[in-house]
Amino acid sequence: MTGTRPGRGRARPGEAGRAAAGLRPGDDDADRTPVREGRRGEGDPRPGSGLLGLKGLGLRTLEKLTSLSGESLLLACADGRWTRRRVGHRSFTEEIREAIFAVREECRERARITMAAKHRLMHQYVRERFPDFPVEKIPSRYTLAAVWQEWFGPGGARPRYQRTADDAAEAGVAGRVVVHRPGQVLALDSTPLPVMLRETVFGEAVKATLTLALDLYTHGLPAFRLTLQSDTSVDVAMLLRDVMLPLPMREGWGEEMEWPYAGVPADVIAEFTGHRVAALPFFAPETITTDHGGPYKNHDLVEAERELGCNILPARILRQTDKFAVERQFSTIKTMLLEHFLGFTGTDVADRGADPERDATLTLAQAEHVIATWIVKVWQNRKLGEYAPSWAPGEDHSPNTLFAAAMQQGGFDLDIPEPSLYYRLLRRHHVQIHPRRGVKILGLWYHADVLDEPRFLHPSDRGGKHAKQWVIRSDRRDRRQVFFQDPADHDTWHFLRWRGLPPEGEIPAFSDKTADALLGHVRANKVAARSDEELLPALLDILGSVTPVDQWPTQAAKKAGKKQRVARAREETRAQAAAADRQVPSPRPARMPAPWAEQARTIDAAVDSDRRRRREEAVADEPVAPPLLDDALRHRPLFLLPLNDDTDNLPGENA
Repeated sequence: MTGTRPGRGRARPGEAGRAAAGLRPGDDDADRTPVREGRRGEGDPRPGSGLLGLKGLGLRTLEKLTSLSGESLLLACADGRWTRRRVGHRSFTEEIREAIFAVREECRERARITMAAKHRLMHQYVRERFPDFPVEKIPSRYTLAAVWQEWFGPGGARPRYQRTADDAAEAGVAGRVVVHRPGQVLALDSTPLPVMLRETVFGEAVKATLTLALDLYTHGLPAFRLTLQSDTSVDVAMLLRDVMLPLPMREGWGEEMEWPYAGVPADVIAEFTGHRVAALPFFAPETITTDHGGPYKNHDLVEAERELGCNILPARILRQTDKFAVERQFSTIKTMLLEHFLGFTGTDVADRGADPERDATLTLAQAEHVIATWIVKVWQNRKLGEYAPSWAPGEDHSPNTLFAAAMQQGGFDLDIPEPSLYYRLLRRHHVQIHPRRGVKILGLWYHADVLDEPRFLHPSDRGGKHAKQWVIRSDRRDRRQVFFQDPADHDTWHFLRWRGLPPEGEIPAFSDKTADALLGHVRANKVAARSDEELLPALLDILGSVTPVDQWPTQAAKKAGKKQRVARAREETRAQAAAADRQVPSPRPARMPAPWAEQARTIDAAVDSDRRRRREEAVADEPVAPPLLDDALRHRPLFLLPLNDDTDNLPGENA
């Protein structure tokens, strides 16, 4: 064949023209083909045609472009007006379309299945709903996969997460939250600190928990908390309070770490707070995003967030994308700071050092001071990479510069909370005041001299759900006292001490764990006076030991018959299982229950028969029974005197 290569069935485009021109593929003049010459038109394009995108265009294309009026040539080439529009898949009729949507709706509630299984479900739907539809016109599995991706996307989400996303879309809460000011969304999360610390009481190496508050607009860290072991709802509530309070300057911090924002001078902040303020933003959070951990779901923390006027936006379960920013910051803090501490434990047990407990040197207070210094001096001035704002492309921004820009755009609300905010964020208890004993909070009695005043000897004037009750606040971290707000002066808070405390200063700490242990010890002694309701379980135990319900005349007959049937069925089932294990023919079907004596004889006979069979199979020849002792004695009695003619044969005759 002319113009073809060896081993090919048909010529490639342009090879016939090369052959007619006497050119081979390897010649230097291979570009001088009729097709190439036709594309060039009247001659070679100008040197700048390659930059304009006209170098590879043919003669007809150039003629069409020149016929356009009032439009740019580049725009005509780029807008795709001559591109053929897609016509879809002709094999997808209305019946197939209905089947695909029906299968998708069915798979939404099912477990995740393959595309082959979806294709079979589509076949089933078409067969049952449209019996006259030709089977050969049903698209293949590969066509269904392509169309499924075009219509519904790649479908990489897991069914559980896809259902939650669909429910959120139906509820009208789908979509991303656009953050455009500091404090609009504050993400909270906790993680075990990968550094062993020293506790100050006994000097033992202990673990701690790091709790972060991340501002999603500036990606700054306005507050953090370090707690021994695990954190609680009180710690998270105090973390929110720290976000609203300016951070005081600490010992060793220089002037470069003081409040730098030009919108509000540092002297003005110092005048309001009474101390110099560090370069760390503070604001009132508007929306709180947390996961579903125990401290964050606690009703006390929810009440504290409502007290602050925050909106609660919990993340979806197992959806890290809802608070990916704060999850990422934990890894960044670890690589930038925590890896350099002595006692670093690594990511998991496999990465742990030989003895991190021995290497631990920092106390909780020292680690907190180092992390605070690093945040103010390094983190707040660190250049943002992928988290840089979209409205300032090409510019370098840090959390501090973003906060300063937000202050210039929307101003700054210099609202410093009052000291009473600490008490208002604590847990509330609605109780009555006893005239002589005080108030009882979580099993402990608290009292102060102020409760002896006449105004507290009568019930409260409060109405509603907690009518006639007083509000007491408690901090679970220190159970030595509770707090009571004076109803006449809301700025005054009274301290109510536990009545069991010794004089001041003898007990340094008394947490909820110690209180629970104390109350447990009291309950274990069982010496407290109890009411009739509390003594009811003991009375029921006594009655159950004398006349249980099974022995009631009305219950004995019914229960005995049922127990007999269940026992008989259990015996039959166990016998069948034993027979199957021995690989012998199954016993006959179950019959009516026989008397217990007959059943015992049947079981004994079956056991003897089975033992006899196994003995016979173990010995080939029939064993011979040994002679009895009685037969040997009868053969020659031991005490029978011999006859006279046998005296010669008697032993010892000559003696």
